[in-house]
Amino acid sequence: MKTDLLSSFNVSGLRKAGTLRRDNLIRTETFASGSTLPLVVLPAVEDVDLISWAVSHKSFLEPLLLRHGGILFRNFRISGAAEFQDFVTAISGKPLEYQEQTSPRHKVHGNIYTSTEYPPQHRIFLHNENSYSSTWPLKIMFFCVTAPRQQGETPIADVRRVLARIPSEVRERFARDGWMLVRNFGLGYGLSWQTAFQTEDPLDVNRYCETSGIEFEWLSRAHLRIRQRRKAIVAHPVTGEMVWFNHATFFHISTLAPEMRSALLSEFAEENLPYNTYYGDGTPIEAHVLDVLREAYESETVKFPWLERDLLLLDNMLVAHGRSPFDGPRQIVVGMTEPFSAS
Repeated sequence: MKTDLLSSFNVSGLRKAGTLRRDNLIRTETFASGSTLPLVVLPAVEDVDLISWAVSHKSFLEPLLLRHGGILFRNFRISGAAEFQDFVTAISGKPLEYQEQTSPRHKVHGNIYTSTEYPPQHRIFLHNENSYSSTWPLKIMFFCVTAPRQQGETPIADVRRVLARIPSEVRERFARDGWMLVRNFGLGYGLSWQTAFQTEDPLDVNRYCETSGIEFEWLSRAHLRIRQRRKAIVAHPVTGEMVWFNHATFFHISTLAPEMRSALLSEFAEENLPYNTYYGDGTPIEAHVLDVLREAYESETVKFPWLERDLLLLDNMLVAHGRSPFDGPRQIVVGMTEPFSAS
C-alpha cells in the first residue's frame, strides 16, 4: 500500500517523539506517519543561519543523508533562489548546468533552474535525475519559493526499497541486459535537439554523443534519433548498496496518461516516438513487467506538503523524485551538484 504522509499529519505534520539533536541550534524529526524519508531538520532557536550551520556540520549531515536518502530543512530563513544557490555551493560545490535536457526548464539564478515547466495538470512519474546520461549529479536539491495551494508535492521514493520490491526474475533480466532509451528530435513534439544539447551545430551533437556512449543517427537535417544503453541497477559509490537507478519506467510510452499516449501513438510509429524505452538489447519491455515496476515505485512513494522556504536535499542515487499535479501558482527551483561518471 502506498505510504501517504498527507493522510496522517498532526498540526505540525511532525512527530515530536524521538527527536535527535546535534547541538542546541537544530532538532531532527520524522513525519507523523513514522516514515524516515525525508528526515526533517528544524531550527531549535530563532535566527539560525542554515548555511553556516550546515557547513560546520557536514560530518553530521552526510551519514544522515546516506541513511535516510533525503533531508528536509524547514522553517529556516532562506530568502530566495540566490541564497539557495549559496547553500548548494557551500555544502556541495558549484551547481551544475542542466545538460542532455529532457524537460523544459530555465535558469532563475546562476545554475539554479525551475524544477520543470511541464503542464501543471499532468503528473510527473518518479525518476532519478539524469540516470539516462553517462554522468549524473550525486545530489539534487529543491527549494520552495512559492508553495502550491493544492497538491503539487514532490513525491519521493527510496530506490533501495524499490529494487527490493522487484521480483528476482525481473531484476535479473535488467541486471544482465540493462535498459535503452530511444529519443527522436525534430518531429514537432518535445524538445528540439538544439535545446536538448544546447547548441545549433550538429557537429557538437555528434561529438557529445561520441564521448557519452550515445548512438546517433541523422535521418534528415532536422530529424535526429539517438539510442543510449545504460545499466539499470548500479552500486552507490559511497555505500556500495545496489540501487534501482534508471528511467526505464519513466520514459516508457505506457507510463504516460492514457490520452497523451493515445495521441502520440496515433501520430507516430513506435520507432519515431519522442521517447520510449526497451531492454538494453533493444527488445520490448513486457507490459506486465512495466506494471510491476510502476507498482514498486508506488508502494515506496511518500509525499509531504511544500511550505514556503522548505529546502529538500536528496541523494540522487538513493531517492527518486516526481511531481504531483497542481492548480494555481507553484515555484520550486532546483540545483544539482557533484557530477559522477558511470566510467
